[in-house]
Amino acid sequence: MIFPSISDEGAAGTGRALAAIPSPEVSSISLGPLTVHFYALCILAGVIAAVFWSERRWAAMGGEKGTIMDLAVPAVILGLIGGRLYHVISDYQLYFGPGREPIRALYVWEGGLGIWGAIPLGALGVWLAARRQGLSMSKLAFAIAPTLPLAQALGRWGNYFNQELFGAPTDLPWAVRISLDHTYNSNGEPRPGMQLLPGSTTEYYTTYHPTFLYESLWCLGLAVLLAWLGRRYTDPLGGGRLFAVYVMGYCVGRLWIEYLRVDPANDILGLRLNIWTTILVFLGALAYFVWAGRRLDSFSTRVVPVGHGAGTQVFDTDPASGGGPDTGGSATVPPEDGGSGAPTGPDGREPKE
Repeated sequence: MIFPSISDEGAAGTGRALAAIPSPEVSSISLGPLTVHFYALCILAGVIAAVFWSERRWAAMGGEKGTIMDLAVPAVILGLIGGRLYHVISDYQLYFGPGREPIRALYVWEGGLGIWGAIPLGALGVWLAARRQGLSMSKLAFAIAPTLPLAQALGRWGNYFNQELFGAPTDLPWAVRISLDHTYNSNGEPRPGMQLLPGSTTEYYTTYHPTFLYESLWCLGLAVLLAWLGRRYTDPLGGGRLFAVYVMGYCVGRLWIEYLRVDPANDILGLRLNIWTTILVFLGALAYFVWAGRRLDSFSTRVVPVGHGAGTQVFDTDPASGGGPDTGGSATVPPEDGGSGAPTGPDGREPKE
C-alpha cells in the first residue's frame, strides 16, 4: 500500500512528511583498525537479552545455571549461518548475476538475516547440544519461547541503522526518513525500495513506513504475551506448544508487516516469497500445536543433564520396593527405559514440575 505525500506545498514537493523519525547519520564506528557495525551490536544485544532471560526461566524450572549459555553457542553459530543462507537464497539476485559481487553474500554486517533460516538451524544447534546431555527439548523450548521475540525486537533496530527493509512511502508522523545521499554508496544512488515521486525520474520519496519499528513493537508484545501464557497455562502449553504459539504469533505479525515492505523481493503468484513462507510456517506450527496437544504425557521432563544430581530427592518409603531412607534409595526411571532419569515418587512416576 503506497500513501501519497502530504499536501503541504513544501513537503509534497520533496516527498517528505512534516514529522518523521530521523535516519541515523552513521551505521558504524571505527576503533582503530576495527569497524563496529551497529547492525551487529543490535543482534548481539538481542542474543544477550534472550540468553539472560532464558537462564532465569530455566533455573526457575529446576535446571542448572549455565545450561542455556552452553546451548547458546551452537545455537547462535548455526542460527547466523541459517539466517544468512535463507537471505542469500531467497534474494539471490542481489549477489549473483551480471554486475554483482558474490563475495558480498558473506558480508553479514551489511544486513540480511532471514529469520526463517535462523530459527530452524538455531533450534538444530540446541537439539544437538541438548541430546548429548539428555535434556528435554520440550522443556527447553518452553523456557526459550518468550525470549526469542525479545531478541528479535532488539535485533530489528539494526535495520534502522542500515536504513533498509522499510515499508511503502507515507506521510504519517512516525514515518522514518530514508536518506538519499552518499551514505549508501559512493554514487549516491537510491537505496533498495525507495520510490520515485510521481512524474519524476530523479526525485524520490524520503519518508516510509518504519516496518522495523512495527516488527519490534509486535515482538515485544508477543514476548510479554508468551511469558503470561506460560505462567497461566504451564501444563497445557508443554510439549513445545508454547514455542508453537510463538511461531504462530510471529507469523501473524510478519504477514501484515511483510505486505507493507517495498524492498526488492522474488514473487510467487503475485505475492512476496516471504509471505508464502509465513503462511506455510504458520500452518506447520498450528499442525504441531494440535499434534503435541494429544500426547503431552509422552514428552521428557528432564531439566538436568544425565548423570548430574536432580536436586531434591523423593525417597521411596514402600518397604516392598527395597528402597527407603535407610538404604538411601530413591527410585529413578532410566532414560533408556523411556524415563528422564529424574527421581520418582512411590508410584514410580516422575515428580511433576
